[in-house]
Amino acid sequence: MNSDAKSAVETNGTLRVNEIFHSIQGESSFAGRPCTFVRLTGCDQRCRWCDTEHAFHEGRDIPVPEILREVKEYGTPLVEVTGGEPLLQPAVHALIRGLLEAGHSVLVETGGSRDIARLDPAVTVILDLKCPGSGMEDRIRWENLPLLKPADQVKFVVGDRQDYEWARGIMERHGLIDLCEVLMSPVHGVVRPEILADWILRDRLQVRLQVQFHKYIWGEDKRGV
Repeated sequence: MNSDAKSAVETNGTLRVNEIFHSIQGESSFAGRPCTFVRLTGCDQRCRWCDTEHAFHEGRDIPVPEILREVKEYGTPLVEVTGGEPLLQPAVHALIRGLLEAGHSVLVETGGSRDIARLDPAVTVILDLKCPGSGMEDRIRWENLPLLKPADQVKFVVGDRQDYEWARGIMERHGLIDLCEVLMSPVHGVVRPEILADWILRDRLQVRLQVQFHKYIWGEDKRGV
């Protein structure tokens, strides 16, 4: 089998897609960069502060090659595969493979409840560890932590001081700073960024404070940004 035929076979499959859009990356160490987002439908968690409930069920079935063609049209090197929970759909690995073969830098944001072992090592994993305020703390798959690479990122979304203290304890207990970059984000509209910044500075935490940059640009209710 020649390489072209092999690639065609490996990128077969269909995914239920909530939306594909071109925007400014609003979070992570890539914040501020143009990025194409592929948001997949379906989630196995129900965080209290979720801002993408439309991704729970809304979507359409799209073959992987068609998704790749649509992403190509935006001409953006950076692509994020997100959800919902993108790892619920097995064909996501065919999509990731196709994106990497096309030369994209690929981010995969996952809620932390699914096994990341199958993810291609070339992707940057953004692992969202759910704080107690989310109501989903008990869904964390702790076995994922040893699988993290230096290029990956762990994210804590902080809703109050209790969440912050919990996140700080998890960082210390698992040595997260030595594993990869750690991000802390305030729940938008609940914790003011300057409050979280003050906590981080007082404790000398070596983390990256992030806000949902896109919400400051376009507002919190606009979809597809």
